[in-house]
Amino acid sequence: MLLRLLGLLPFIGILLGVPFANRVEPLVLGMPFVLAWIVLWVVLTSVVMGIVYRLDPRNRQGGADAEGTAR
Repeated sequence: MLLRLLGLLPFIGILLGVPFANRVEPLVLGMPFVLAWIVLWVVLTSVVMGIVYRLDPRNRQGGADAEGTAR
């Protein structure tokens, strides 16, 4: 359940957060605020998906199965 909620976090941040962050001022690193918001969430999506990967119990199996060898 926690993994699904973490997976929803980028969706909420990018798609539902943009209407609330839709303004030009202040400039963040020379970008309008809404563009900086989207760039921030693209980076955070990678971080969140890395956390989901680490917490997923299917990735904790040892041996050759975890290495992804093809049969």
